[in-house]
Amino acid sequence: MVEQQRQRIEQEMTKMINELDVDYLRKMQADMHRCAAVCCENREASLERVQRCVENCSVKINWAQSYVQRELEQLQNKLQRCVTDCNDDVRVQMGPNPSESEIEKFTAIFEKCAKKCVDKQIDFMPSLVKKIKADLSRGQPNN
Repeated sequence: MVEQQRQRIEQEMTKMINELDVDYLRKMQADMHRCAAVCCENREASLERVQRCVENCSVKINWAQSYVQRELEQLQNKLQRCVTDCNDDVRVQMGPNPSESEIEKFTAIFEKCAKKCVDKQIDFMPSLVKKIKADLSRGQPNN
């Protein structure tokens, strides 16, 4: 059951990442490469100037990739905290020497709780994607 939940959240996160990549990040990368190519075509510029120009071209995509990564890490951290709380709650309830039937009962309680954690994060993902897309369109997070 826990493995099933892990796969669900991974699939949803992969869908989310692919959507952001196709809708925003790839275009930003292509723009960066076109910009860098223009820098490199300037035969009058010094080596240092060309390097600065190329670095400037990558600022936006570097920011965007870091931003998306941070948002995904926050989502994963929220999920991990929730599952840890489930685990802690079950351990407190279970006591020091549980019987086999108690272990089964508390395993089921934990799995139900963990599933709620996954469901909650999956339900949150559409609004997170919307927020990230808006921030990527603006070029900065909306704090």
